[in-house]
Parts: sequence; structure tokens; C-alpha cells
Amino acid sequence: MTGSVLSWALPIAMFLLAAAMVLCLVRLLKGPAAQDRVLALDCMYLNGMLLMLVLGIYYGSTNYFEAAMLIALLGFVSSTAMAKFLLRGEVIE
Repeated sequence: MTGSVLSWALPIAMFLLAAAMVLCLVRLLKGPAAQDRVLALDCMYLNGMLLMLVLGIYYGSTNYFEAAMLIALLGFVSSTAMAKFLLRGEVIE
């Protein structure tokens, strides 16, 4: 029973996550303020990380989970750096 649910749920989840990334890309390119662009970039890395996790479940490979961890780590650091840059105007003091 579980195998049949995953066989159709995972491709739908991959499609929806990819669609969410496209919508975030539109906001990233169109966003009226810098804060909107940073938020769209943050949402894109989260969706990318979740897409890697779904791909890992779909293919049954642990390499995708390591890629998701790397995306999460780099995304967090970049979001923090961008927030600090928008608040103070410099990243490294």
C-alpha cells in the first residue's frame, strides 16, 4: 500500500517544488525591494533542499541527502550574510 502511494506522491511533490522554485525566481527577478529578493532567494534554497530530499527518497540514494545538507548550510550562511549586509551595509567588520 505504501509503495503505491509513494509512486504517485513523489513525482507530484517534485513537480510542485519545481513550480515553487520558478515562482520564487520570478519574485527574485521582479521584486520591488531588496528584502523581497532576499526572501525569494531564501525560499528558493529551501525549496531546492526539499527537492533534493524528495529525490533522495525517490531514488533511494543517500547522496541526495548529503547534497540537501550542503544546500541548507550554504543557504543559511548566505541568508545571514545578506541580512547583515542589508542592515549595516557591510558583511565583514
